[in-house]
Amino acid sequence: MPEPERTTQAKAAEINLSAVHYGTLAEIGAGQEVARWFFQAGKTAGTVAKTISAYDMAVSDGLYGPAKRYVSRERLDAMLEHEYVELQQRLDEKRGERNTFFVFADTVATRRRRGRDAGHGWLGVRFQTAPRAEPSQITIHVEMLDALVVEQQYALGVVGVNLIYGAFYQGEDPAALIGSLMDGIDRRRLEVDMIKFSGPAFAGVDNRLMALQLVEQGLTDAAMFTVDGETVQPSEVLYNRPVLVERGSFRPVTNVTLDMLHGAEEQVPPSSTSPGKERLVVMEMTMNNLLTGQMVDHADFLARVDMLRAVSKTVLVSNYTRFDGVVSYLREYTKDWIGLVMGVPTLREIFDEKYYTDLDGGILEGLGRLFQGQTRLLVYPTKDPDHTEVTTATDLELKPVLHHLYTYLLETGSIEAIRTYNAANLDVSPADVLEKIQKNEPGWEACMPAEAARQIREKRMFGATESPAPSAEAS
Repeated sequence: MPEPERTTQAKAAEINLSAVHYGTLAEIGAGQEVARWFFQAGKTAGTVAKTISAYDMAVSDGLYGPAKRYVSRERLDAMLEHEYVELQQRLDEKRGERNTFFVFADTVATRRRRGRDAGHGWLGVRFQTAPRAEPSQITIHVEMLDALVVEQQYALGVVGVNLIYGAFYQGEDPAALIGSLMDGIDRRRLEVDMIKFSGPAFAGVDNRLMALQLVEQGLTDAAMFTVDGETVQPSEVLYNRPVLVERGSFRPVTNVTLDMLHGAEEQVPPSSTSPGKERLVVMEMTMNNLLTGQMVDHADFLARVDMLRAVSKTVLVSNYTRFDGVVSYLREYTKDWIGLVMGVPTLREIFDEKYYTDLDGGILEGLGRLFQGQTRLLVYPTKDPDHTEVTTATDLELKPVLHHLYTYLLETGSIEAIRTYNAANLDVSPADVLEKIQKNEPGWEACMPAEAARQIREKRMFGATESPAPSAEAS
């Protein structure tokens, strides 16, 4: 049976009574909400060397150095570094042999400036797993969704204690640590949308899987990481940039995948809000695409990510079943244009009313959310099952009741057919390519980017063998 959930105060008390962990709590922006739990639990002198809140910007800069943004990963890392070095310099001789040092820090804004009553913040803990060991670190970003500041402060205090407790007692099971971050907090009150593990305690941890865990365990609806596998908070890469999104299972990446993007990129405009700002291309996978039965195959997930990394693409993993959810998510971070790249079969599903029964306004409400701001659908053509007729966005047949709405969206440019494409790719099916890989049939490499094919061979992804099967001519 799983262990009963510990209360926040019980966690703080257990840490205080351990007489092992000793460190600093540095908090900016929401009061000393984490430190408060340790003081209320009692026996705090055995755990806390110092608490500090450097609210004045001049004081904060004097301690931690200047920062472009005060609520940022940059500021958090500077706080952790400064306080940890100071802790070691002052206390190593006295306590270094018997205590494991730690620093917890957070930098928080209790109200967002994006028009909603919510807050956000960066939290981190740098800690030793044994006296005088090299430190490890866990960094998270949270969205505090309560309307009242006092409620946001409370939620921040709880998640901060959970993070510290997890670092000390759950470091060997990062997935369990992630799940425990929400102990005592309702998901409607707080979201954890970024986590990163680093240091010797987490030498075997793949942060891409940890990003997946955030979505899989319901701590957030979407998580993002870059080509180099770096987990990021969305605003770090999305802020007011134009975004081109292609959704798929990417099992495997094929030439069609990239041809769709190339055709779309020729038709999208430059940035409308920040001239010269480079567009971001994002490959999105939904949890539905990752499920095998009721489980997520983590090795299969990493195989897909490695292929997308081979073609230099940022990855988004989400819980969104419809595209309007993706657009609403992106609109939290950018006012620039959003281009959604898809094939005709996906476009047809977008106009299927059965997907909008949960909305009071039905398909009209869903499409209103989808086309908020400068959003357009860029649609790649498809061939019918007989591989004869080609269907494009301009000749898609829908129910008569939707005809005028669809025509309006075409004429206003909200839906646009991709005009430039390689006709040979219309005969490529990812399912057929996957079958050839698994059966070791020759020729599948020609259906995908060379670097992706090389990785599949070398890493034996999707059941591939290291060497291609001999051709009929060779036999």
